[in-house]
Amino acid sequence: MLHQVQSPDNQHIPEDDYAFCANMDCHLGYFSASHVFPKDKLRAFQPNQTAMLCYCFDISQSDYSKALQSNESEAMKAFVVQQTKDQLCACESRNPSGRCCLVDFKRMEDEYAG
Repeated sequence: MLHQVQSPDNQHIPEDDYAFCANMDCHLGYFSASHVFPKDKLRAFQPNQTAMLCYCFDISQSDYSKALQSNESEAMKAFVVQQTKDQLCACESRNPSGRCCLVDFKRMEDEYAG
């Protein structure tokens, strides 16, 4: 959270067990039983910013959708997979959810195929 919450709020994050709302329509970013950081207080959710798929390698959902449509998605995904295998990703600090984006690639593929 320290790397996701904007300054000066990142300097005063109460110790707690936080969850992240990944739903793009949700206004909550991180929340706990006693504290909330709305998405407009997070670095990754600024107004007019493109919805991201992979924060580590700057791949937007739009980029991957276009790659799926043009049958060029395998190279893009293979790049991210290889970087992840080489431990060159920074999901814990770059992705607001703190998790690897590879499951999101699969989700988009399933939606496209569906």
